[in-house]
Amino acid sequence: MRWARAAAGGLTVTALLLAGCTGDGGSAQRPSETGPMTFVTGGDLTDYLRNVLSEWNRTHPAEKVKVIELPEAADEVRAQMATGLRSGSGRFDVLNIDVTWTSEFAAAGWISPLDAERFPLDDFLPPVVDTATFQGELYAVPYVTNAGLLYYRKDLLQREGRQPPRTWRELESEAKSIAPKYGLHGYAGQYLPYEGLTVNIAEVIQSAGGQVLSDEGTRVTVDSPAAREGLDFLARGVRDGWIPRDALTFKEEESRRAFQNGDLLFLRNWPYVYDLANEKGSEIAGKVGAIPLPGPNGQGSSVLGGSNLAVNAGSRHQKSANELIAYLTSERVQRQVLTQGSLPPVRAALYSDPALVRRFPYLPTLKQSVLTAKPRPKSPRYEQVSLAVQAVAHDALAGRQTSDAAVARLARELQAIVRRG
Repeated sequence: MRWARAAAGGLTVTALLLAGCTGDGGSAQRPSETGPMTFVTGGDLTDYLRNVLSEWNRTHPAEKVKVIELPEAADEVRAQMATGLRSGSGRFDVLNIDVTWTSEFAAAGWISPLDAERFPLDDFLPPVVDTATFQGELYAVPYVTNAGLLYYRKDLLQREGRQPPRTWRELESEAKSIAPKYGLHGYAGQYLPYEGLTVNIAEVIQSAGGQVLSDEGTRVTVDSPAAREGLDFLARGVRDGWIPRDALTFKEEESRRAFQNGDLLFLRNWPYVYDLANEKGSEIAGKVGAIPLPGPNGQGSSVLGGSNLAVNAGSRHQKSANELIAYLTSERVQRQVLTQGSLPPVRAALYSDPALVRRFPYLPTLKQSVLTAKPRPKSPRYEQVSLAVQAVAHDALAGRQTSDAAVARLARELQAIVRRG
């Protein structure tokens, strides 16, 4: 599956590196800093990327881009990027980083601040721009976005005369009362201890009005009634059985297959699921609906996934890198991101384009989800923050710890991480 999906989301987010010649470690942007680049990507995006970059290469013969693939796993991509950046090497010019890495890379001095006036940020969906900033300064440009959706079996809800759930109470009620009548489990997300679990936990906490960390990651705010309410919603589902215990082993694809095979009434997942669930040969083709995630009292809030384009502070090709970023975030290329890459673009106008909406009917719903979505906790030590959330949350969902005890434990662990940072 595409690396960009899970970063979404998750998670498998696209990581691009543009590698150039060995640099001098300087970060000043000078007009003469141009030259050929190597485009390194995680995952299997090369078919769509090669098409996009072939036009760049035709029109920029002195700045040609060569595509190189990195491993598909986001953690491995990050590790390989960090190794080169930590050494101060100028080999990497532009990096397409998971949105959660922007703060870490900026705090470490690995990526250059960007001129916000150079890029049409007003044309982007507003929440995605926040993922590209650190301490009020632009350090990247949004390239691909993502937000979670609630998928449901519209055929079964229609048969029962019920509407898609708009609140957690309605979701729980329908999962308990309708799913068993058709031999289905009620609801699932991604609850294996990995980045996807961090996303799911952050979503229920923020949907209830809470936060894991303060906006810039300097304070721990997770010890709150909202966090306990959100965690208990999922833990109660596993305990009472309307969330199958198998979901504790689910990542994106395991949960997508369970839904697509007709085993689930409701599923939380990323937009890529819509096309796969409705494609020819799918057991539930034409029977799938999608709405924004519900919350305690109405629409909830998704975590904002996706990837951002940043410039290596040690690159010798700063001018070329900036121009390539402008190209990749232009409206024409962003249209290709959607139509050829099946990835959610960051340009707001594309979500109301009639031709695109006919082809991708979920776009208005996805736009609504993105506009109410929030980034994952911003922290220079995000990886450690995420690991703590995963470990504690999985214990709570598995019934090894109460929600109250889990939230208190998580607050203690995050306090230690923030102090070290």
